[in-house]
Amino acid sequence: MQISDLPYPDPGVPDARSGPRFLLWLGRGQLGGQVKSLCWGMLHFGGVAGLPYAVGLGVDAVVDREANRLLLVGGLLVLIGVAISVGDAMLHRTAVTNWITAAARVQQLLARKTAELGSALTRRVAAGEVVAVSTGDVEKIGWFVEAVSRFLAAVFSVVLVCVGLLFYAPELGVVVSIGVPVVALASLPLLPRATRRADIQREKAGKATELASDTVAGLRVLRGIGGEELFLGRYREASQEVRTAAVRSARMWALISAIQVVLPGLLLITVVWYGASLALDGRIAVGELVAAFSAVATLLYPLRHFEEIAMAYSFSRPSAKRAARVLSLTRTDAAERPAQVAPAEEPAAGGDLYDPRTGLLAPAGRFTAVVCGDPDLAGRLAERLGGHAMEEQDADRGGDGDGDRDGDVDRDRDGGQGAKDAPSVLLGGVALDDLELDTARRLVLVQDKDPVLLSGTLRELFDVPASGAVGPGAALAAAQCADVLDALLQSAPDGVDDPMDARITERGRSLSGGQRQRLALARSLVTDPEVLVLDEPTSAVDSHTEARIADGIANLRAGRTTVVLASSPLLLDRADRVVLIDDGTVAAVGTHRELLHREPLYRAVVTRETDEEQRLAGLGLTELEEALTEIEESA
Repeated sequence: MQISDLPYPDPGVPDARSGPRFLLWLGRGQLGGQVKSLCWGMLHFGGVAGLPYAVGLGVDAVVDREANRLLLVGGLLVLIGVAISVGDAMLHRTAVTNWITAAARVQQLLARKTAELGSALTRRVAAGEVVAVSTGDVEKIGWFVEAVSRFLAAVFSVVLVCVGLLFYAPELGVVVSIGVPVVALASLPLLPRATRRADIQREKAGKATELASDTVAGLRVLRGIGGEELFLGRYREASQEVRTAAVRSARMWALISAIQVVLPGLLLITVVWYGASLALDGRIAVGELVAAFSAVATLLYPLRHFEEIAMAYSFSRPSAKRAARVLSLTRTDAAERPAQVAPAEEPAAGGDLYDPRTGLLAPAGRFTAVVCGDPDLAGRLAERLGGHAMEEQDADRGGDGDGDRDGDVDRDRDGGQGAKDAPSVLLGGVALDDLELDTARRLVLVQDKDPVLLSGTLRELFDVPASGAVGPGAALAAAQCADVLDALLQSAPDGVDDPMDARITERGRSLSGGQRQRLALARSLVTDPEVLVLDEPTSAVDSHTEARIADGIANLRAGRTTVVLASSPLLLDRADRVVLIDDGTVAAVGTHRELLHREPLYRAVVTRETDEEQRLAGLGLTELEEALTEIEESA
């Protein structure tokens, strides 16, 4: 795999049972690149290892005054220099290629997993952890994959030097062969402590990142209530904890680095002292002493890669563990469906949408409004209607985002009863869980109450998979986005005359909440799915705009199945059918006006009436006067 060939046509199915297994899976997936890197590394480090022997031969030739042999040694040094230079350049090229391709593979896997899980991902894993995995952890995993081949080549050169010295200068070779393993393994006892400190640093950094993300996302609200200083103080405390943890981690790694400097220096002193005594006794030649000294000095270079691989593994292991934890999450349908069962056939167009768990029926081609007294239940129902079965487990657990996520993963693998007991939503009689994920997402689109706008031009915002039956202009008109287009044009640079070419800032922060909500609604209308599920699509707009949006949705979606979860009378009055959900099941069905007259619970949810107001509304004139008198007397 070359960088120019990225992204992968298929990144594969990762082994996400643990962090080390995930790293091993990545390594097996790049055997070709690792072998190339190893071969170039062996050429480079082999040249480095052969350099001391060539220098020793040159010294012996000078001492023996053999000019021809000295010329041969000069030619050998030239070849060794070429080998070192070419090998180093190609080793760097192939190693960086391994790094980038490994990181790209992990990013592809994370992107696919994010698309598969949807909004359920952030309920299973904290947002800060998702950000940490997709940025810093990906780099650390790639670093380890890249360092493996260099480390193996360094091991090859160390072994070559030690074996060569045993034959070239046996007495010094024994000393070097004993000392090198001691130098290489001396820092191993410190690695567990260094790894723990690094883990603590990354954990605190993830929490600080999550806090910063939440603060930025809610900055407008914080300014409104004067809470900036409070959250600034919290982030300051979190950042100081990260700094303290980073300093403690750096101290340990500095100690390991110091050991890697001091011990090779002691070995070099020992070799020089012992070799000098041997040379004085005439037991070795001067060239042999120079070769041994040069060999030990040269070993300092490959020995640094022993420290690097230890650091790379220590940093990448928890990163791989976090990545594996995210990649191990599955939709319940994928976990429960036997491997040999093929996905169901796509249902015929024009089928009803039915949820067996609640009893909710959305007839094909109708505008159905759903009223839930519990906003959280409405959000879970919206995602369930889109085929996201995993939220049932999350709702039962009430994940806090910072809990024992390893335990969550284990419980998911064992299977949560909330998801297992919940039958799948049916579209045209076919279970959404039995369809291919892409097919289910194409047939049923869910827009939650907090949609996200990506940065880019408005034209790019509407560049989404769509049927082509609804254009951006019609969708923007139905969503009442005229003022949004004017605002985008006013903020656009000179020369931009078409609002479709105006840029939207990150998450649409330059727009108001109502403007962002209407643009997201227009984007959903453009896709024109067979079933469109909207969760509170007008909660941030005024009543006059809301009435026009209700008409726009009804007209644009005529003949298409539309489900809106809302409690606004303006939307409910425009719906063909209104369903009241109470305690997780259908409690009443009818039109908005019918339910207002006959269902007290519906009236309480929609009109926000209190129990006392409902009691007074049901009294006659005489009873009402008596009730008012009682209230005045009690007051």
